[in-house]
Amino acid sequence: MLAYATAQPGAGTPHRAAAGVLAALGAGLLWGTMYIPYRKAYISGMNPLSFVTVFTVGELFTMSALALIFRGGLGPLLNELAQARAALFWLFLGGFCWVLGDLFQQYAAKYIGIGRGIPLSNTNQLWGLAWGALVFGELSGKSGAAQGLIIAGSATMIAGAVAISLAEAPASEQESWRASQRREEERYPLVREPTKASAPGEAGERRAGRRWWDVPIVVLAAGIFFVLARGAQRPPMVINLFWTSLLAFAMLCFLFTCGWVLWKRTRFL
Repeated sequence: MLAYATAQPGAGTPHRAAAGVLAALGAGLLWGTMYIPYRKAYISGMNPLSFVTVFTVGELFTMSALALIFRGGLGPLLNELAQARAALFWLFLGGFCWVLGDLFQQYAAKYIGIGRGIPLSNTNQLWGLAWGALVFGELSGKSGAAQGLIIAGSATMIAGAVAISLAEAPASEQESWRASQRREEERYPLVREPTKASAPGEAGERRAGRRWWDVPIVVLAAGIFFVLARGAQRPPMVINLFWTSLLAFAMLCFLFTCGWVLWKRTRFL
């Protein structure tokens, strides 16, 4: 991240490069700290669907407030959005994929812990590398040494992910989880058995039924995407259609397979 911040053509001056480094450090600090409320939520038996909903809404309001402040008010902000009308669909589509990925990350953090779930989910950098190299050809102009370093770094990340995925929680760690849950039960008015069962996803039979407002929410979300898609334009970039199709197919296979297994074993609790 630091190398990326300092190597961008737009960095221009040392002051901008320093600002980029500080921004990268600030992002790393805040991204690492945000797992504190994750831990608090999941030892209390919170459902990741509820967590992601609150998290996404909070991020939406935060970014809206920042945009209004730094862009000079509602008028200039709406003007910029109107100018970017052709690209809004792709931005929303990226956000949609991000929320789905974040939802899977939350289930990983809940069921196998932050120390394992978060590093494994952050292997998304490998997926991004595959899209950048194969679809957009971003490595085509790199030297052999640069490509070798990228491949070596990726291999190291893969080895680390395999090692983490094979590491099981010892009995002492599991007892620490249970002790944390007991403290939450005593601190807040939590019912012990449902809270205890929700951690490993064993309360599937107790799922609540669908609410009447679920349908309008889905219809509204689909309508927004439909309206934005009508005015969308293909970005002026060269892509490899073969690798685009292959990676998109692999992504859908992983999405539905992992989603089905997660639902089968936990009922999304």
